Amino acid sequence: MTESIRNIGLDHIRNIFGQFDSFAKKIEGQYDVSIVLRDGEIRITGDPINTKRAGQVISELAKLSERGNMVEEQNVDYAITLEEENNTASLEEIDDTVICHTVQGKPVKPKTLGQKRYVEAIRDKMIVFGIGPAGTGKTYLAMAMAITAFKNEEVSRIILTRPAIEAGEKLGFLPGDLQSKVDPYLRPLYDALYQIMGAEAFQKNMEKGLIEVAPLAYMRGRTLDNAYIILDEAQNTTPAQMKMFLTRIGFGSKAVITGDKTQKDLSADTVSGLDMAEKVLHKIDDIGFMYLTSKDVVRHPLVQKIVKAYEEYENRTQEKHKDRRPNRFRRKAGDGREKR
Repeated sequence: MTESIRNIGLDHIRNIFGQFDSFAKKIEGQYDVSIVLRDGEIRITGDPINTKRAGQVISELAKLSERGNMVEEQNVDYAITLEEENNTASLEEIDDTVICHTVQGKPVKPKTLGQKRYVEAIRDKMIVFGIGPAGTGKTYLAMAMAITAFKNEEVSRIILTRPAIEAGEKLGFLPGDLQSKVDPYLRPLYDALYQIMGAEAFQKNMEKGLIEVAPLAYMRGRTLDNAYIILDEAQNTTPAQMKMFLTRIGFGSKAVITGDKTQKDLSADTVSGLDMAEKVLHKIDDIGFMYLTSKDVVRHPLVQKIVKAYEEYENRTQEKHKDRRPNRFRRKAGDGREKR
């Protein structure tokens, strides 16, 4: 049994341990160690290798706390993930990237290495595809980047769009005029705008036509110069819609296309525009494809477990289908040659 003692300021210990010591208990369970606070020092007792690993996680959380962050369960889970993978990246390094601040003054920044690379790609490329499961911050971070560019006068307007695909309910049965019918599909975009920009600033810019939120069908026939364009739910576009959207982009514009390939609402016989774009455009230098995974989920930890469970189930299903495929090549008896 080995004991590791780490000196961390008392102001940060409560933040690191979590409410009712929940974070400390999670680290204890992960590494089979005992973590106690004595005389202002954190003492870790257990197997030498595990005490070192647990100490590394606590050190990462301490650095995050010392930078003025409130430690959350997602931070603890991700610190453990980085340590398990022997990743040289640190939470402190990821925390360095601040995109903007919400109207309440809360900083908007990536929380995982995947999100950090996604943000860097948006800065470097003219067109970026952000592909990943729900809860990975694809749309929210893209919105934050768009609003920051708009405030810095790098673009003159923001255009947000998504396909109005019916997910099990008929659009015609919704009450109201056309705008009322499509608003529910665009609600997630409104929510992000309100949080980052504020309702009043959003309404003013909306009235001036500087911010536009519209269904994808409204993009046809337009050329979008000097604009920040975000296409959300791109997995629900058809190849024709995706091509139409990408060919709207003009000079001085930047586009971010986000989508979750596991949540398509298209009919079973319809090819997704996101899938086709991935195959057609992957060799073009100024277009980036960024892939986020269950490790990048920043919603409630249960969401991360749900996403991971679905990923594992789909992988198992794909493997079973591969095993069941008929052998199309049969060996002809006697001559050793293969016959189709």
